[in-house]
Order: sequence, then structure tokens, then C-alpha cells
Amino acid sequence: MLKSATPSLRILIAEDNALIGMLLADMLAIMGHDVCAIEMTEAGTVTRAAQDRPDLLIVDGWLGEGSGIAAVATILRTRPIPHLFVTGDPVFIRARVPDAVLLIKPFLESALSQAIGRAMQMPAAPMAAGAV
Repeated sequence: MLKSATPSLRILIAEDNALIGMLLADMLAIMGHDVCAIEMTEAGTVTRAAQDRPDLLIVDGWLGEGSGIAAVATILRTRPIPHLFVTGDPVFIRARVPDAVLLIKPFLESALSQAIGRAMQMPAAPMAAGAV
């Protein structure tokens, strides 16, 4: 596995599948990043983002309780933060957040590294009201 070209980041993962969340956290740790939390719900993601103030959010479009899109929209109202969406349904995300950085499941480490790089370069402006 490759070490990321991006500097080490504190990353919050929002993923409702515990196994995928743990595998993603392991992959990120090997790349040299620090995963500050793995959350499975919209509310938990919003709360942990406020508490932990991560450098990056990696968010599934659908969460067990709520929406990853809604969680990111709420977080962006309080502070700008780079983010990317992981999803098996890119059409759903693109319809709501056309300029989102997407990582389509399943993915390789190289695609994850590229998506992180793109997310860190994107302005983290609040989402349009219709996104949620």
C-alpha cells in the first residue's frame, strides 16, 4: 500500500456499515492519516465533527439513521470543511450535490488517495438548500 502524498490528516468517517468503516479506517491509517472517529448516523456525524474538528470528512451518502448529505450540509453551516462522499449510488449523490467529490464503492487505495487530494483542493462552501 502507498503512503498518501497528502499530509497527514485527521479524518472523520461516516459509514453505516461497520465492516466498511473499519476497513476504510485501516486503509487511511496505513496511508498515514489519523481517523478520529467512525460514526454510523447523521446525528453522530454532526456531533463528532463539532467535537473533534477533523480536517476531512469521508461520508457515505446513506447512513443507518439519516443522510450523509444532510450531515455534511449541517456541518458546513457551522464551518467549512473538506469532504468527500463514498457511495455505491453515485447518481443519487450527483443529483443532490453535482460538484461533490465522489469515491464509488468498491474502490482501490489509489482512488481513495486521489479523492482525498481533490477534496482538500475544493472550496468547502455551504451546500445548496435543495441538496438535502
